[in-house]
Amino acid sequence: MPDYNAGKLVLKDRIQSTWSVKKGFPHMQENGVIMDVTNVEQAQIAEGAGAVAVMLLDKLPYDIRKSGGIARTASLKLYEEIRAHISIPIMMKCRIGHIGEARILEAAGVDTIDESEVLNVADSEHHIWKHDFKIPFVNGCTDLGSSLRRIEEGASMLRSKGEPGTGDVKHAIIHFNKIKEQLRLVTASKNNPQELIKYAREFKVSYDIVKLTADLGRIPVTIFAAGGIATPADAGFMMSLGCDGIFVGSGIFKSEDPQTRAEAIVLATSFWDNPEIIKEAQKMVLEKRAMDGIDLEITTGERWEVRGSDI
Repeated sequence: MPDYNAGKLVLKDRIQSTWSVKKGFPHMQENGVIMDVTNVEQAQIAEGAGAVAVMLLDKLPYDIRKSGGIARTASLKLYEEIRAHISIPIMMKCRIGHIGEARILEAAGVDTIDESEVLNVADSEHHIWKHDFKIPFVNGCTDLGSSLRRIEEGASMLRSKGEPGTGDVKHAIIHFNKIKEQLRLVTASKNNPQELIKYAREFKVSYDIVKLTADLGRIPVTIFAAGGIATPADAGFMMSLGCDGIFVGSGIFKSEDPQTRAEAIVLATSFWDNPEIIKEAQKMVLEKRAMDGIDLEITTGERWEVRGSDI
């Protein structure tokens, strides 16, 4: 079991700097936007708009929802093609628990692996033990408990799950506010070991990670907001809640103005605390050119609810 010491993860028989590097790489992307892409043109738009990284998928989350079937990791041939045309980091998704896909992505030289519920779940009971890998992993979370479980498994970065592909930011807001409220309670108990033990049992994690979180007053790794972000206003609002950056995909590339919208969302993310700049970013886009959204409250029978369930 990992041992948390002075804010750094120490793994037996491993070099401490390995964790520092894996944790530090996402830290360098904070206050930025990571964009989902499916081809070279989209990747070049993302880089030109100022994205700090791209997330390569076979299909955008909106299309995954619409098409059904089995969603797997994207083509390595496409990865190599995009790698030859852009200079920013490239992330790729593997299915939850699918060690085989993760090993292939690591061997291919992907910069970060997203063990993602956006794809079909491969193992419904276990996530990947990410400490066995040399590259960073990002995982989704909906509350503080799932956040800390993923970190103890070796996640170097987190994203609030939201509901990708919907264009509805409501779920991202709900999840991030829940994390914030639980953080407030844990932080208030930082000098009360008995309360921290209670939280450790509730979250099914070690006392050490709960104590570290309480002392820091925040999630111990970089956490981005994700799911349903489609406008500069969405991005600015999520940043104001305290996230470190933004994941966005369908909201850009399923709109009618992807280049302009990508630039506007990057602008709003970077200057989220300046209402005048947010206003100018919002003026760059038109609501009538935004993606067609999906309202989950009136949509029934979606497999996505199974994909998004926490383990």
